[in-house]
Amino acid sequence: MNIEKSILAAVTTDHSRDRVGGGMPIFYCETQEELEMVAANLEAIIDGIAHALSKDLYVIVKH
Repeated sequence: MNIEKSILAAVTTDHSRDRVGGGMPIFYCETQEELEMVAANLEAIIDGIAHALSKDLYVIVKH
């Protein structure tokens, strides 16, 4: 399977369910440090690119 041009995952420290949602895996982190570590690891594992949309939200996308 080859996935192109899609959002693969979201990583956030915001536990408010009304701000982050959709049909993708969502990873909730407790600290900014954990958020950055998880985003970087997911980026490598799923061969995507991490983009910071805000200080508490990253999305991992495939271009």
